[in-house]
Amino acid sequence: MTQISVLADAIGARVEIVNAAAGEDAARAAAISGIDLRAQGIRPGDVFAALPGARAHGASYAGTALERGAVAVLTDEAGRDLVAEATSDSVAVLVHPEPRVALGAASATVYGHPSRSMQVIGITGTSGKTTTSYLVEAGLVAAGRVVGLVGTVETRIEGIRVPSTLTTPEAPQLHALFAVMRERGVDTVVMEVSSHALALGRVDATEFAVGGFTNLSQDHLDFHKDLDDYFGAKARLFAEDSPVRARRAVVCTDDVWGRRMAEVARAGRDDATAVRTVTTGGDGDAGDAAGAAADWTVTDEVPEETGVQQFTLTGPDGIARRATVGLPGRYNVTNAALAVALCAEVGADIDAAIRGIADVAVPGRVERVERGQDFLAVVDYAHKPAALEAVIGTLRAATEGRIAVVVGAGGDRDRTKRPIMGEVAARAADLVVVTDDNPRTESPAAIRAAVLDGAHSVPAAERGEILEIGDRAAAIDAAVAWARPGDVVLVAGKGHETGQEIDGVKHPFDDREVLGAALDKYRTAGPDGDHPPAAGGSHHGGKA
Repeated sequence: MTQISVLADAIGARVEIVNAAAGEDAARAAAISGIDLRAQGIRPGDVFAALPGARAHGASYAGTALERGAVAVLTDEAGRDLVAEATSDSVAVLVHPEPRVALGAASATVYGHPSRSMQVIGITGTSGKTTTSYLVEAGLVAAGRVVGLVGTVETRIEGIRVPSTLTTPEAPQLHALFAVMRERGVDTVVMEVSSHALALGRVDATEFAVGGFTNLSQDHLDFHKDLDDYFGAKARLFAEDSPVRARRAVVCTDDVWGRRMAEVARAGRDDATAVRTVTTGGDGDAGDAAGAAADWTVTDEVPEETGVQQFTLTGPDGIARRATVGLPGRYNVTNAALAVALCAEVGADIDAAIRGIADVAVPGRVERVERGQDFLAVVDYAHKPAALEAVIGTLRAATEGRIAVVVGAGGDRDRTKRPIMGEVAARAADLVVVTDDNPRTESPAAIRAAVLDGAHSVPAAERGEILEIGDRAAAIDAAVAWARPGDVVLVAGKGHETGQEIDGVKHPFDDREVLGAALDKYRTAGPDGDHPPAAGGSHHGGKA
């Protein structure tokens, strides 16, 4: 266990004993067993990290943390005064001018720097992080690795699921998780790394063996001021001056952002500070800004009607290997190529990794829902314009029938993408049912109106039929009722999520279950049967 004085030295904090009494030296020497941001999560022996917040200072909850057994508080000057007011007992306070900045190093120190004992692969980008993470995990397991997975859908230790609420946990939870993984013999960790996690320091003091970059498109502009700022947050995983720079980089260079990221990753004052950077891309795609070919290239793609795709992957060794990915869409071939390259960079056997990715299914990502119906029904997490366009394009290429899309947009998030979502859906689909996603604290009707504005910006002759049905279950019912044999129903936006957040309350709601129930009603009634009406819906015309 780490002593308070040792932790203070490690993060550059000073130790003050508020309400000092006898035993000050003993307080400084007290052993620390953990660290937590949440007062309610404190266990005896923990440090309470009391950070300043937008609404309240974390130190306001110090009394609760101390009652639960906290042996010290990490905070700033203002927090120190609040701690002194919260208790009359002697308390060790680690005072740091920027406790948020120190939190990652503090957490890593408390848990013995567990990421140093494993190879950690961090994957960032707008789309494809989850799918690529699952592919990498499967490839590594096939190659004989003991693997931990940290992601949006779930956290797994040797295949055992641990619920996840954030794409990347806060630093105390992350380093504690690494410590558990280390204890269980994990040698390689695959984790999604969001722009929020990079910008807010959630991954600070994590030592990344390899960083992977998928792509960049509009998202999270409620948090980032523009795309360049968004890119800059992602670039912290690769930039020379970043404390979390990965020792190696694998970058998909199929778009301009990828080529720019490859340049960031390669930057260094000299050979000693440069990072080994390999690139992935399609046949003929540029590997960098100078137009050099990618190190890993994809050729000879053969999509099958089942969604399975065959392709040839040629690596830096010049060997062309035939590969399979069981997910539809050109972008999933791209994800698969990136996954194999990431496996290779941590020393995994390439042929084993390729075998491992062949049968991977990813929850909520182009996930089929089958109830014996005579059309395709799919749930996908697409909640940003580029992702929605890509998945509709994939489904369009796989069917000769019509496509219905159930789509909305999240509240308290990037408002600028809402009309773009509507425009993309209306231009690409035959039926667009605009509905509620996770309104959170915003007016659901206002969010739908913004999506509808984008849908109606498409000329009438070029857009699909548009319905507005606020109730998400009713919207899914309406799309299923519309479908005929050979059509496609896509329910987009929530994917693997099992709740719908409305006015601050999360209600049970799983698109896969609701779609399955709608399909059961369809199967019972038949395509010409008595389907439930589109309650509360309004019609907005369609293609001529």
